[in-house]
Amino acid sequence: MQRQSAYTHLAKWFEYLNDDCDYENWPQYLIMTLEKYPLQTGLDIGCGGGWFTRAFERRGYRMTGLDVSASMLDFAQETALKEGVRSEYVLGDITKMKLPKKFDFATAINDCLNYIPKEKLDVALKKIGAALKKDGIFLFDVSTERKIRQRIANTVCADDRDDVTYLSFNKAETDGVTMDVTLFVKNPDGSFHRADETHRQYIHTESELLAALERNGFVALEVEGHLGADKTDCDRLCILAQKKRGNA
Repeated sequence: MQRQSAYTHLAKWFEYLNDDCDYENWPQYLIMTLEKYPLQTGLDIGCGGGWFTRAFERRGYRMTGLDVSASMLDFAQETALKEGVRSEYVLGDITKMKLPKKFDFATAINDCLNYIPKEKLDVALKKIGAALKKDGIFLFDVSTERKIRQRIANTVCADDRDDVTYLSFNKAETDGVTMDVTLFVKNPDGSFHRADETHRQYIHTESELLAALERNGFVALEVEGHLGADKTDCDRLCILAQKKRGNA
């Protein structure tokens, strides 16, 4: 069976299968961080199914969600419509596109930057800076090298539920991990159909990220672990950065 690109099939099931990742408290931590600044408009990069986009919009920010996966954006738009949330969604790759307007802040949450190859990180940060207004804020997280090498690489992850079974066969790479994902999804008649896709995540260390931010017109303001935890031996780093004054 031909494997599809990341989130072609998983899009519909991603939030459902990640119901153990504290989706209630995670947006609140991000919002508390953003509320330190006078912000109104936001760009949610790698918005996926739109969970964080919707949470920010409900808080009063005017949000635009950006993602490379059309399937993810379909799910995000359908869910926002059902929930009465009026976010805007745009299909595109942050490393390639120029957005028609600028924002007060940008976010890239839940490993978005891990999907960007090392050689494209500078391009992505430069594009993000170009999408921000003067003194714009950039809030993002990454899975750490420790998590990718010790908890994901060379493992098999499984989640078996009544309506869907998720399997991920994870192979270590020099600069990250390749994840071959298989879904078995229940049909209305009780049978199951199979869908396959491949994900590729790259390791970006704290020092690499801080250097890249500096090179591309940002100053790092805070570096914390997940939800504000100590970053030592943490599975996820959260970095708050600001566009340097004088950068267009």
